[in-house]
Amino acid sequence: MRAAIFDAPFSIRMAEAPKPRPRAGEVLVRVKAAGLCAGDLYIYTGKNPYVTYPRIGCHEIAGVVESYGAGTSGPAIGTRVVVDPFIGCGHCYPCRIGKRNCCANLTIVGVHREGGFAEFVTTPVQNLNLVPETLTDFEAAFAEPVAIGVQGCRRGMVTSEDTVLVLGAGPIGLAIVEVARAVGAKVYATDLSAERLSTAADLGAIPIAGGAGLLERVLEISNGEGMPVVMEATGAATMMEETIDLVAAGGRIVILGLLKKGQGITYPGLDFTRKEVTILGSRASVDCFPEALALLASGKIHYPKIASSFALGEAPGVFQTLADNPMALHKAVFVSEG
Repeated sequence: MRAAIFDAPFSIRMAEAPKPRPRAGEVLVRVKAAGLCAGDLYIYTGKNPYVTYPRIGCHEIAGVVESYGAGTSGPAIGTRVVVDPFIGCGHCYPCRIGKRNCCANLTIVGVHREGGFAEFVTTPVQNLNLVPETLTDFEAAFAEPVAIGVQGCRRGMVTSEDTVLVLGAGPIGLAIVEVARAVGAKVYATDLSAERLSTAADLGAIPIAGGAGLLERVLEISNGEGMPVVMEATGAATMMEETIDLVAAGGRIVILGLLKKGQGITYPGLDFTRKEVTILGSRASVDCFPEALALLASGKIHYPKIASSFALGEAPGVFQTLADNPMALHKAVFVSEG
């Protein structure tokens, strides 16, 4: 099969690769649309700490059921599906309490095993989610990033009564904006990039200029209280540290951004009790795909409309472009030509 293969940092090529064979309990999916996310760009730039090379990346996958491994059954051949890329072991403590996204022995499609930048991919059959008829393959490929937004909003217990501040208007920040607005929350967004902030505004967020003076602007808007919910999606240590100042007393902080392994952040110790804040981490998603697909099908999520479509053969050029300028595209999706 044809595939885009990462050989090493800053090295990706189109090549023939062995067509995977599904084992017992697995399904072979013919890929129809494969989204490019920050994690894939980190593989390209050598910043993903979990990947080994060579690797076929991509964990945002929409396609159709092609075949099953021995003794395995599931949706009919040809059924349109999306793949939940997080595969838990089923035995560790996180898996036992329903948090397989935090599995101690986690396997991620496109990171630890071959992903969707290819004609075919295998996955455990239980990781399939059916695509609503009204969605195109291109739109269905957004289920995974939207699911991250769903998970973040669930972790933050966001409701229609809340006002939410989203830090960072990149792909994940935009997904949070849309999901939070879909549940009825009032949403503000901030970013250093005026272009990204404009996109967040197009999706319904109220923009707040980032950079110096952000705290003063937030306090002015909130009558000195701070924001009830602060969602951090920048992956910048300085912004993670500022969440404690931006959040209202009694509010919630949700950290979705990633730092390098071992990198620390500092919070004023007194504010843990003085403000009685709830600080939560949010990793990928668990059992959020059905809600994400339903939101996409409802028309409440407009994110796909600002994305760009490419043929898989264009992958090397697209990755080079984004490595040179991460803001060159809001989102790239590689769509099957067949």
